[in-house]
Amino acid sequence: MLDLQASPPAAGRLLCDVAYVNDGDTLRCADGTRVRLHAVAAREADETCSPGHPCPAATAASATAALRRLAANRTISCETVGQSYNRVTAICWTPAEVEINCAMIRSGTTLVWEKFDRQRALCRS
Repeated sequence: MLDLQASPPAAGRLLCDVAYVNDGDTLRCADGTRVRLHAVAAREADETCSPGHPCPAATAASATAALRRLAANRTISCETVGQSYNRVTAICWTPAEVEINCAMIRSGTTLVWEKFDRQRALCRS
């Protein structure tokens, strides 16, 4: 079972004042940093899925709305995992310490991207 209340480690945090939610797996911080949710796959805004990427049944609009409910206009903390297309890849938490990546998967609007989840698992307790 996925644990929504996993707390982030104290080290390696990036604080992000969320200014904009791009889609179901990417957001932008007020300082311009772009954050891609680690190991989370959502449809593109045009409802497509890139070849070789997991393709959720849920719409891009529903994933974007779910991420907005979790992160929009909040200061979230993120554990950076890597880089992807000029974006920081990260596991992020709401101020109430709900793991956003895990919550997105639990919402049914995104899928776990197993290839990346094996590198750094989501929903850890």
